[in-house]
Amino acid sequence: MNRNTVTALKNLGLSDYEIKAYVANISLVSATASEISLASNVPRSKIYEVLKSLAKKDFVEIESGKPLKFNAIPPHEIIGKSRKQFNENLDEAEAELNQIYEKQIPNVPAPLWLIHGPDKILKKEVEIISRAKKSIYIIAGLLFKDEIPDLKDSLDKAINRGVHVKIILSPFYNDGGDVDLECIRGLECEIKTLNVPLVKVIIRDDKEMLMGVAKIEDKKIMSSSAIGIWNQYTELVEAIEGLYNFIWTTELFNKP
Repeated sequence: MNRNTVTALKNLGLSDYEIKAYVANISLVSATASEISLASNVPRSKIYEVLKSLAKKDFVEIESGKPLKFNAIPPHEIIGKSRKQFNENLDEAEAELNQIYEKQIPNVPAPLWLIHGPDKILKKEVEIISRAKKSIYIIAGLLFKDEIPDLKDSLDKAINRGVHVKIILSPFYNDGGDVDLECIRGLECEIKTLNVPLVKVIIRDDKEMLMGVAKIEDKKIMSSSAIGIWNQYTELVEAIEGLYNFIWTTELFNKP
């Protein structure tokens, strides 16, 4: 086994002996303790203790008989179950930590920050969307070619949480390559395609907003020049949201 596989099994709570015994067991599928001991190089004096521990951790099943047989639980079942539990734990931790973070944001003296570069802007987008409880409004007049998968994934999760998502999508992009807008159009939310300015705006729950801009040279977006403005001023957020709803209702920029 390579080092990453061993590390993954240790992260699932297995000791070195347990890893050796489980790998030997899956190579034999069903075997006695003696057979597993021989295949794994786990001492016979330790093998029953190791296999019983694996059974408690749901890595093997013990089949009654003389001698006892140990049947390996298929790896995809173990990994799938562990991955589900891990993701559930992460989601719970994210929700709790976000709640603590949100409570402290208003206490920051200057709730407005500059963010430089498309990668950092994307991280802030995903962070903002992950905290959404009721609404996310987006003006996507500026999208970078590498941000679509992460943006779509975070929006999918928000939609599944019941967040109301609206997107004003521009039909014109050139970020040194094609931007896959079909992924965005495939989201189960309200989307309008309008000829909006080259700017990115994300508004969350009437509380915070991210605006992104970038320089344009020869009709091309210079993504390396991108700057994001993360804003916590409630009055400004509400004003921009009011403008957003006006655009959404009247389709102000529907014509070039």
